Amino acid sequence: MDACADMPLFTGSDWDFALVNRIYEAIEPIAVDEMKLNVYPNQLEIISSEQMLDAYSSVGMPLFYKHWSFGKQFVTNEMLYRKGLRGLAYELVINSNPCISYIMQENSAMMQTLVIAHAAFGHNHFFKNNYLFRQWTDADGILDYLEFAKRYIAQCEERHGQLAVERVLDAAHALMNQGVHRYPRVRPRDLRREAEREAERQAYRESIYDDLWRTVPVGAKAATAGRGERLATLGLPQENILYFLEKSGPRLEAWQREILRIVRLIAQYFYPQRQTKAMNEGAATYTHYRIMTTLHERGQITDGAFLEFLQSHTAVVYQPTYDSGHFGSFNPYALGFGIMTDVERICMEPTDEDREWFGDMAGSGDPLEVLKDIWANYRDESFISQFLSPRMIREWRLFKVLDRENDSEIRVDAIHDERGYRRIRRALAREYDIGQQEPDIQVVDVDLAGDRTLMLEHGVLNGVLLDDGDAAMVLQNLANLWGYEVALSEVDAESRKALKSHRAQPRGDWMR
Repeated sequence: MDACADMPLFTGSDWDFALVNRIYEAIEPIAVDEMKLNVYPNQLEIISSEQMLDAYSSVGMPLFYKHWSFGKQFVTNEMLYRKGLRGLAYELVINSNPCISYIMQENSAMMQTLVIAHAAFGHNHFFKNNYLFRQWTDADGILDYLEFAKRYIAQCEERHGQLAVERVLDAAHALMNQGVHRYPRVRPRDLRREAEREAERQAYRESIYDDLWRTVPVGAKAATAGRGERLATLGLPQENILYFLEKSGPRLEAWQREILRIVRLIAQYFYPQRQTKAMNEGAATYTHYRIMTTLHERGQITDGAFLEFLQSHTAVVYQPTYDSGHFGSFNPYALGFGIMTDVERICMEPTDEDREWFGDMAGSGDPLEVLKDIWANYRDESFISQFLSPRMIREWRLFKVLDRENDSEIRVDAIHDERGYRRIRRALAREYDIGQQEPDIQVVDVDLAGDRTLMLEHGVLNGVLLDDGDAAMVLQNLANLWGYEVALSEVDAESRKALKSHRAQPRGDWMR
């Protein structure tokens, strides 16, 4: 061990760049050599509160194209922050190679230590190793692609006018959640090549457009012939609506298609984060707790700094109870960290109940290796359904309530017995299922023989229909991009019974 290991890295709250560097050099061997974390090279950026607010407004990305909604978000966040109605994150981390961690210049020396451990090593390891991020994101190319996107949209504004570009971006943003592939179909995207291939894509789009719309069948006979061939040509059904519009929109110009592509690739980049919030924050919180505890045990942070850390850590993992008056949902930091520390207990000090529920994992003696395997191979839904233990259910006092719309009473549907534990675990896991959180809306057909109406279908789960106001606004944006009428049918996913329908016509002045 280093001869200076028992000397505190700092004794007060003040810091400078040299101290931040020493803190990083103290943390890195613990994270990489002892915990065996596999991370991208790190890049630390010190930013002000105003720069953090700016990052908030552009979904946390260091380079982003301009849009009025980002400015609106900045003004809102700034007003709340200046009035003391909201705080700011101590850090912001980007899934890129190198991994960029923004840390606030207002942080104390202890907080800089905490956020470096949390973001530069905890989140960094999770980004690099989790299967969803490996499958859907390109950390090597994202920064280059963002630079291309910012430059391309700025050029479009110069050539076609700011209003025309904003209209396309407004419509694309409205469809962003329906602009992702939910299941792997192709190899991971090389974002560095995206900018280089823009000219190739334009030529390909023009050829596809000519082949598709030049041969639109006409007449009553064609209206009923070749549906299977038509669907195959259009790649239907298609869950990624932005992808379908980019490839098949009959009235879009090449630059508009490229903007749709930019928005959908950025939406795809964020897709894993929506499925791993509890795991990602849990892994980063577990990592910072291990590292900060090790630094304290070795005398590299003082008792006072460690107490400051514990106060911050406790606030981060606080979970309000359902009857506290301010329960909103489960705190992802608390849930992720709670299950992970419970996994550590099961690996080191299992009970008979743990051995029955968790098999070989119980008593394995190496919790960190078990956790790294979990971090790599699970998402929130499967993580909760597999590793939420009966003991944690009891400690958190979890139970399942059945609240049917047509029933006059609420029924407690699962309590603390073996069947109840499994029901509670399944019910909580379903809350983190992306299929439960977002509507399953797919393009199912196009009336090529008639008025070119675009037909979509919403597979309704548990009787939950779309909000009429939201559906109307999103369909209007979709109709504007498509250029013809859009029809959406809401159909029960199990019985296939038609429940509701929506229609929208494009605005006549939208393409001008």
